[in-house]
Amino acid sequence: MDQEFWHSRWADNRIGFHLSDTNPLLVKYWPLLNPKREDAVFVPMCGKSIDLSWLATKHNEVVGVELSEIAVRAFFSEHLYTPTVTSMSPTMKLYQFDELSIYAGDYFTAPLETYPLIYDRAALIAMPESLRQQYAERLLSLLKTGGRILLVTLHYPQEQMDGPPFSVEGDEVRRLFNGYKITHLNRDEQADRPPKGKTADFFAEEVWLIES
Repeated sequence: MDQEFWHSRWADNRIGFHLSDTNPLLVKYWPLLNPKREDAVFVPMCGKSIDLSWLATKHNEVVGVELSEIAVRAFFSEHLYTPTVTSMSPTMKLYQFDELSIYAGDYFTAPLETYPLIYDRAALIAMPESLRQQYAERLLSLLKTGGRILLVTLHYPQEQMDGPPFSVEGDEVRRLFNGYKITHLNRDEQADRPPKGKTADFFAEEVWLIES
């Protein structure tokens, strides 16, 4: 897994992971984070997710980071937003419009602050096993003391299907976020089907609340 993999997925429009509507799991479980309008929200590896716009109706500041500038441009274009674009380095740009800010660049090096609320629907499960510990450490470094994370993962027999998205079992979630309060909110084996052309004995979507 390297950056070129994701750049090519967006360049070729192979984005089966993109949802065409707000994720119902976000709508259902976000209130459990006790969110306040003044709480800034961070969304790692956000793509062009419509969830960003939903969150922007609830919060004064929503910050995303996305490797593919194609995805970032598409998000603003499809919502008819005209963002301010600031070049921060040869490999990092900041797109801003009203409540929304998206860094176009690498999650691991983006000049992010700390946030009381984080929403991860498709970032951890995009990580191969070798990068998950590094990903989680970076994510927790961006979480304010007392902060909360809404995490969505997938669980399926990894040997039966190639990722991404990858299967991340409950034991791995507990290991990655060891020391934090972890609540398993939901398991749904009917939510999403395996990606087109792939099969697995089971394919479950799980929702977690992680509290600092």
